[in-house]
Amino acid sequence: MTTETATDHRLAPAVAARLLGLVLCAVAVLILLSTVAIAVLDLHTVFLLVPVVLTLAVLAGCWWTWRTRGWVARFTDEGYRVQWVRGVGAASARWKDVEDAVTTTVADSPVVVLRLRDGRTTTIPVEMLAIDREAFVRDVQEHLQRGHGLKKW
Repeated sequence: MTTETATDHRLAPAVAARLLGLVLCAVAVLILLSTVAIAVLDLHTVFLLVPVVLTLAVLAGCWWTWRTRGWVARFTDEGYRVQWVRGVGAASARWKDVEDAVTTTVADSPVVVLRLRDGRTTTIPVEMLAIDREAFVRDVQEHLQRGHGLKKW
């Protein structure tokens, strides 16, 4: 019987704050446009509740999404999965298919590149993660070694 040692690496607070800032700007524009429409069309101000309720629903949806799917990289004993990263390459693979892992920089940002045996790669920007760079690299190495059967845990 094997024990599953899954690890989730969550979105960094700074990145989450930037995304939330974009959402807040979008709902602010929605409320502004609704206010202007209400003034121009001479509607009752109660119609302003529609974008406010919509804003609350959007914020609740964002909270729920980041709570349940706020991870960027998920490592299990079998393999890994990466989400929320543009240009990630292969978003998921089995550890047995990973040839090696290297650290490098892309656009002056530190990344971990998982090179697969079939020539594909997975690029994970470390700055998106709420974990120290060295700790993330150690976790990748441990999962990779376990996936290749080099360590028993």
